[in-house]
Amino acid sequence: QSTVCEKIMELLGQNAVERRQRQVLILSQDSFYKVLSAEQKAKALRGQYNFDHPDAFDNDLMHTTLKNIVEGKTVEVPTYDFVTHSRLAETTVVYPADVVLFEGILVFYNQDIRDMFHLRLFVDTDSDVRLSRRVLRDMKRGRDLEQILTQYTTFVKPAFEEFCLPTKKYADVIIPRGVDNMVAINLIVQHIQDILNGDICKWQRGAMNGHGRSYKRPFPEQTESSSVLAAGKRSHLESSSRPH
Repeated sequence: QSTVCEKIMELLGQNAVERRQRQVLILSQDSFYKVLSAEQKAKALRGQYNFDHPDAFDNDLMHTTLKNIVEGKTVEVPTYDFVTHSRLAETTVVYPADVVLFEGILVFYNQDIRDMFHLRLFVDTDSDVRLSRRVLRDMKRGRDLEQILTQYTTFVKPAFEEFCLPTKKYADVIIPRGVDNMVAINLIVQHIQDILNGDICKWQRGAMNGHGRSYKRPFPEQTESSSVLAAGKRSHLESSSRPH
């Protein structure tokens, strides 16, 4: 989830570093929503388009972008406007980094993308908390409460149960209570620091050779998702975000 990734960035001190010089960065799956047709956009403005379905994402562009990041290239990431439901002409330049936190609700759904990650984190948050955060976020985007709740019951909750929750089985680590679980977050931060310091090499080399070690271990207490991918020293940590 985005709040977990932001807390990780804060604890690593990366927010104080100039963007081009950061060793760790956040990339969101939300940037890769497909360009909508006029009919789809009209539905979206009425709250009748399902942004939580796997088909809502441009997986080809997502895969290509992540592949380029793994190869250490500077990439341009789409900018999505959630008010108008449009992909803007402006893009965000993402510079090479050692660790990339990739967050999104369906980051584990597509196998080609899922297999790129070397550490997958599933952020497990209470459903009431997810709903309250969604209401506050969407109201800031100018949507009325009735539309938000209708969209939640029609699309968001069913899609979460059908597409997101089943991907929990792919997680290496489960983080219950989201950003409130500082024990888990501090362990992840230490893990990333070990990567940045070059202290974690064996499991990265093993993963690249097809012998990666999966260690599923729920942290104290216990739904959304997150993950780390690595190429050499370059690692990418993916986290699942809030629904659209």
